Amino acid sequence: MTREPAQKKTNTLEQIIGAVSKLSLWSGRLGAFLVMPLVVAMVYEVISRYVFDAPTQWAFEISYMLMGSIFLLGMSYALSIDAHVNVDFMHNVLPTRWIAIIDGIAYFILTGFFIFLTLALAQSALRAFETGEGSGLSAWNPQIWPYRVIYVLGVTLMIFQSFAKILQSALLAAGTNKEEK
Repeated sequence: MTREPAQKKTNTLEQIIGAVSKLSLWSGRLGAFLVMPLVVAMVYEVISRYVFDAPTQWAFEISYMLMGSIFLLGMSYALSIDAHVNVDFMHNVLPTRWIAIIDGIAYFILTGFFIFLTLALAQSALRAFETGEGSGLSAWNPQIWPYRVIYVLGVTLMIFQSFAKILQSALLAAGTNKEEK
């Protein structure tokens, strides 16, 4: 039995959605893994500060960079599992097809915003690399470009996941996806 072209196209779109979801899952896992060094650094700082009366110069910088990285790497995963804020009253009264259309439009706008943001963040990261810019927030003053690269990576992953959500919404609106909200 041969597949119809529409079915083949749907399977391809579902494969793209699945691949992006896997990428988001691994990004979320990497973000979750970064919680461990954050905890170790904070415990070390507390012991160093209160037991030995010798606070570190790097704890503040490490903490905001790790926490920011956790957030940035976890954004696309949160979007992939619908762990974001929703306007539930609309989802409770509108049919699935209309919700999919509204969500698709919202994700389209969101994707455009994230593309613009990624370009600006990439320029900022490149500038920080070229100038050797430091954070300027502590005596440690680490170079800031690696953290800014994480900005770019996190928002780029959001672009991919937002695009997958557009495809998923299109499939729901067309009635070719069995997923129910």
